[in-house]
Amino acid sequence: MGEKRLYILDTNVLMHDPSAIFRFEEHDVLLPMMVLEELDAAKKGLSEVSRNVRQVSRFIGEMMQQQDVDDLDEGLELREPEGLELDVGTGRLYFQTSMPDIHSSLLRDGSFADNEILSTALALRDAHPKRAIVLVSKDINLRIKAAILGVQAEDYYNDRALDDLSLLYRGLRIHDESFWEANPQIESWNEGHLTHYRIPIGSENGWHPNQCVAIGEDTGGVEALVKEVSESHVHLQLVDDFYDGHKNVWGIHARNREQNFALNLLMDPEIDFVTLMGTAGTGKTLLALAAGLSQTMDEKRYSEIIITRATVSIGEDIGFLPGTEEEKMTPWMGALTDNLEVLTQPAEGGDWGRAATNDLLASRVKVRALNFMRGRTFLNRYVIIDEAQNITPKQMKALLTRAGPGTKMVCLGNVEQIDTPYLTETTSGLTFAVDRFKDWTYSGHITLRRGERSRLADYASDAL
Repeated sequence: MGEKRLYILDTNVLMHDPSAIFRFEEHDVLLPMMVLEELDAAKKGLSEVSRNVRQVSRFIGEMMQQQDVDDLDEGLELREPEGLELDVGTGRLYFQTSMPDIHSSLLRDGSFADNEILSTALALRDAHPKRAIVLVSKDINLRIKAAILGVQAEDYYNDRALDDLSLLYRGLRIHDESFWEANPQIESWNEGHLTHYRIPIGSENGWHPNQCVAIGEDTGGVEALVKEVSESHVHLQLVDDFYDGHKNVWGIHARNREQNFALNLLMDPEIDFVTLMGTAGTGKTLLALAAGLSQTMDEKRYSEIIITRATVSIGEDIGFLPGTEEEKMTPWMGALTDNLEVLTQPAEGGDWGRAATNDLLASRVKVRALNFMRGRTFLNRYVIIDEAQNITPKQMKALLTRAGPGTKMVCLGNVEQIDTPYLTETTSGLTFAVDRFKDWTYSGHITLRRGERSRLADYASDAL
């Protein structure tokens, strides 16, 4: 088998990422018989896991068909599947072709799948003492058992957008007043009602399109968006002021710097994709909904607002919900209802005016289930994906590829409140979207910091 590392994959790795067998560069991969049994048991169904399992089987089947190997003891060459753009290394895929003896009283009950996989790892370690044998699993308990028995075990890292959440792009650069002294060669000009700056950046990195830039004090300083980044210069444009006065978005004013940046990103027709992250009470849903209503009802830029979210409950499930798709989604859309109540308070007309406003908005604001998005195309829609931290990267891709001409997609979420099993802060679809879109000219991101819901909510967010 050579001197390359041998990675033994647990079933949950392949269920999570069907292309995992191709992700180990020049090293070899082995699938125990128990993993193949578990994959076979999980192949039926319409869930994401079942689809991933069937994809793994197709990948292996294609390689076996192409290579026409008589003796599987020699393994299969890991070749890039058609249509999958991966940097596939030079490793081989091996299968367990003989059953090992049970090694210890810890593994006496061979009926446990984890114990059989551990037994395979121990047998391989003994058979190839000079070779690094690594068990890869997303199950922390299996990794603990492996460590107890002296088998090297690792988590599967390739599904992470980044190593640490603290490295995630915040969307905001903050400079003090010395920024102007450090950049004396600044050009400035007025275009329309906005001021523009062109600043030489030299060898400094860290500038991104539509990045928010704050220079000076928290209030009263200069606030701008990066409109263009070249090798030598960065082009800044001052943002609109939504703090107070006559300028507002559907009656909503910004209460802090980050909210003002968020409203500018949401109201910019040149930005097709906006991500807003922040803790509970920072105003993500209210700002996104206000901007959507303003551009749909007043400016007629979009034909309707579509709101969707992952239906992952915070506690025990309450069972099936009655009614149509929209009625079934109603309990999940409490945030939408709460924010619409804030936004639909007509100055005149009393209860009758409020009812008329709600009827008008109901024809323009549609709630849709995530389950039925496959194959759809949204034309001239304003799409809000709420609670996006509970969406997998694959689901995020499926949603964002629904966008047709004239559509704006807005993702909202708080990665500290993930309810989906096996998803973490670094593997969430929202984290992937923020990291992968930060250099795209037509996307923007801002992390909202300050809670504006109530003093109780702010204290609970910090203290609990």
